[in-house]
Amino acid sequence: MTSDGKSILVIGRDGQVARSLDETLSASGYHVVQIGRPETDLRNPSSVSEAIRAAQPDFIVNAAAYTAVDQAEVEPETAFAINAAGAQSAAEAASEIGAPIIHFSTDYVFDGSKGVPYVETDAVSPLGVYGESKLAGESLVAEANPKHIILRTAWVFSPFGSNFVKTMLRLSRERPEINVVDDQRGSPTYAPDLATTVCQIISRLRTLSPSPECFGTFHATNSGETSWYGFARAIIDGAARRGGPQAIVHPIPTSAFPTKAHRPAYSVLSNDKLSHVYGIKLRPWPDALSEALDRIIGARHEETPQRPKQGFDSTA
Repeated sequence: MTSDGKSILVIGRDGQVARSLDETLSASGYHVVQIGRPETDLRNPSSVSEAIRAAQPDFIVNAAAYTAVDQAEVEPETAFAINAAGAQSAAEAASEIGAPIIHFSTDYVFDGSKGVPYVETDAVSPLGVYGESKLAGESLVAEANPKHIILRTAWVFSPFGSNFVKTMLRLSRERPEINVVDDQRGSPTYAPDLATTVCQIISRLRTLSPSPECFGTFHATNSGETSWYGFARAIIDGAARRGGPQAIVHPIPTSAFPTKAHRPAYSVLSNDKLSHVYGIKLRPWPDALSEALDRIIGARHEETPQRPKQGFDSTA
């Protein structure tokens, strides 16, 4: 470990959250080491453990996950290997060297039946394999390392990789009209804002003697809520104001867009605990979307193509 407590190992290299973490933490003066496939792979727990022991970081952030929600229904073993067993191995290795671990989870641990924002103590009841695997990962991480911070997030977008914002922009260039589900509600969350949240948490843990309440499970999303249709309308309207692609967006029910996995109809998360313990309040999602569109549309032609991912980072 470094004497100044500024060495951070990030598990994941190519995902939205991982790339945002590298950008934000490096700019904040931290020494960031990123590990990822093929050298280290959560499906091979020993490779992750060995990398952590070799690096001896002060903090570990697990930003790698299996996020292909529908594909998880047909390959549950892979989803659990990465999201549960792999996360456990990272937490165990972190505990061995005395390092806290920050681990990302998802709104999909809830069934969406509540109708008002979920708090951390609400009953969990995943609707599909993806949520089940992430919930199992939460439990295993908590058991393996008492110095754990689990951040549940949702509907992640960014200037990086594949995400809903980029998909809507692509579709609006390819077709004049787009159909988008209007009966699922959540909170779109900007990956760079999640990275800033991690940076603020680490700063608190470094500079103050952490109390027990600093560890545990927290919700972290941009404030406000909308439907996928409302999100899509905001994307297309924002793109139009920037001279980007335009299309007509039509609302449709979930029943008109069947998928292998069931999604929660309502998965808005309350951020009150994060605000109370750490004093962190993420900005409204429309403000974050505006920044994302500035970056995406301005850099659309210069961005280096990324290799295909297993699925959207709908969560981390």
